[in-house]
Amino acid sequence: MSEASDTAFERVLDPMERISETLFGLIMVLTFICTLGVATAGNIKIQTLLFGALGCNLAWGIVDGGLFLLARINDRGSKLLTLRAMRQAPDPETAQRIIAGALPPQLASVLLPEHLELMRQRLLQLPEAPRRPRLTIRDWIGALSLCMLSFFSTFPIVIPFIFLSDARLALHVSYAIAILMLFGCGYAFGHHSGLRPWAAGLSMVAFGCVLVSVAVALGG
Repeated sequence: MSEASDTAFERVLDPMERISETLFGLIMVLTFICTLGVATAGNIKIQTLLFGALGCNLAWGIVDGGLFLLARINDRGSKLLTLRAMRQAPDPETAQRIIAGALPPQLASVLLPEHLELMRQRLLQLPEAPRRPRLTIRDWIGALSLCMLSFFSTFPIVIPFIFLSDARLALHVSYAIAILMLFGCGYAFGHHSGLRPWAAGLSMVAFGCVLVSVAVALGG
């Protein structure tokens, strides 16, 4: 894949979105497998686990893709309202306060009034914004990417059920793979968040196990 394609993909889904979606998928499929294992009291049917786990994460991926699109509409709508309020402000000082309120607090605190005024003038020169927020092709690609990421994050966990005939052994191997993947998600999270990757990885394993335990205890 070319460098341009890699850059475009990163714009669609940032690293934390990919890590979060993989983590959600892991927790969903682990909850399903653990709940089914408890409910069947060890009489596990491999076909049931296989199709159930894949279907569970496909359904979650579709839901999460829809929520991703709603979040994009909300984000664009909020920015359009801010831009409209700035343009319709009765005086430059009010417009500058609106601009400062839309910026991160630390950034807004170091900007001088002349900086805000320059930003106001530049924003006034922009073409007229659309009246309503619209979804772009990139948004739909992002939603599809989330759905696929959730679905395919299931495969490493269900692989043991494909190649092992002993359902209980396959279940234990699946748990081990899930723990390794949880650690990998935590390690990547720590790397992108400025935390110690190994500590974040171990914490994510503990966090994921607690979430799955709570979900199973409450009925899955």
